[in-house]
Amino acid sequence: MSILKQLALTAAFWGLSIAAQAADVSNLQQRWAQIHYEMPVKEQSKAYSLLADEARQLTQANPDSAPAHIWQGIILSSWASAEGGLGALSKVKQARTELEKALRLEPNALQGSAYTSLGALYYQVPGWPIGFGDHDKAAELLQKALALNPDGIDSNYFWADYLIVQKRYAEAKAALLKAQAAPPRPGRELADKGRQQEIRERLNTLE
Repeated sequence: MSILKQLALTAAFWGLSIAAQAADVSNLQQRWAQIHYEMPVKEQSKAYSLLADEARQLTQANPDSAPAHIWQGIILSSWASAEGGLGALSKVKQARTELEKALRLEPNALQGSAYTSLGALYYQVPGWPIGFGDHDKAAELLQKALALNPDGIDSNYFWADYLIVQKRYAEAKAALLKAQAAPPRPGRELADKGRQQEIRERLNTLE
């Protein structure tokens, strides 16, 4: 085999590898937003179940893709929230595992979304002996998310939500206003619209 042909094959191999790592999560993002913001609550659990299967298939096909693991974690945690009950805890533990995998693969993937989502889990999940919740760990993770994406809508929203739980209301309001001023995300219009509504609701509560 000639050197040029060998190099071409090597380049093709790496091209496939890179494409696999950069798994297309846009369908998961869009479907999640539709379920989360447009579907009646009583129908969400079943819809998240189906979407979780799709996410699992994507991560199995792209095991080195941090974005795929991030979105599997987000979907599992959303499914847990919609379902509630004892079954929710196993799902949030699975979500934590997926988000931790993403951090090992690529900590800054999707502008630090793994830090944001994992931080949210740590302050929303009950602590020991029921769950793994840890507010100090949550703060550490959410601050790392803000360091990577200081002007992001989600990084600031979840930091604000954490601050509300901590009854640090003035700081929470400042973070919500920063989230409200975040630049729009191309292709995430529905998610941005829904998040902005949540921001307004939090601000009204603080008023």
